Order: sequence, then C-alpha cells, then structure tokens
Amino acid sequence: NIKIGMAFPLNETNFFNGTENTKDQIKSNLLNLLFTYPGERINLPLFGVGLKKLVFEQKINLENLKKTIQIQINRYIPNIRLENIKATNSEDRHTVTISLTYLYLLDNSQDTIQLNFNY
Repeated sequence: NIKIGMAFPLNETNFFNGTENTKDQIKSNLLNLLFTYPGERINLPLFGVGLKKLVFEQKINLENLKKTIQIQINRYIPNIRLENIKATNSEDRHTVTISLTYLYLLDNSQDTIQLNFNY
C-alpha cells in the first residue's frame, strides 16, 4: 500500500489515504488544476483554471474554456489530452454541469469527470 500522492478533495479521509496509482493521481491533479484560481498557488501564478468562477458567467464560451483547460493541461499535466468538454444548465437554471472527457497518454484509456455546480 504505497501512496504516490495526495487525493483530492483534501478532507480527513483523503489527507491520510492518498492515491495508490498513477491514474488516480492524475485525476486528483486535474481536479486541483480545474478548481485553483490563477494566482492562488504560490510560485506558480499561471497555474489554474478557476472553474468555479467561470461557471457563473452569463454565457460560457465553451471553445475558450476548452482552450484554457487544454493550455493548462499541456503545461501542468502533460500525460493527458482533453478530448471533449460539455457544459449544460438544468431546466430550473440552478445547476451547471460540466463534463470533461480526457485521454490518458500512458495507456490510451479514456476517463470522464463530471462536475455539478449549484447556485
């Protein structure tokens, strides 16, 4: 049971358990990248997408968002490639769902992260 990194989100369980394989650590790194605001990380002022702030804009430009995420992934998580991004609003317009599909370049397998933001 060797731990290779910190799991995300940082809570009591993940803080002590960590991640045990490369794919879990890459997913944790990706979540960290998506939720970190640019300028928030010390010594890495360009790190982060700040996704929480972006989803509450009046209209999300998916092409710009995809480009921003891909630039960040290329710079900070080069062992994955963004394949697809979708953003949808719920019928009552109180929930934004963002789905990211990406490819692990280590073994060419795909994974998807779905993030739901309620407001």
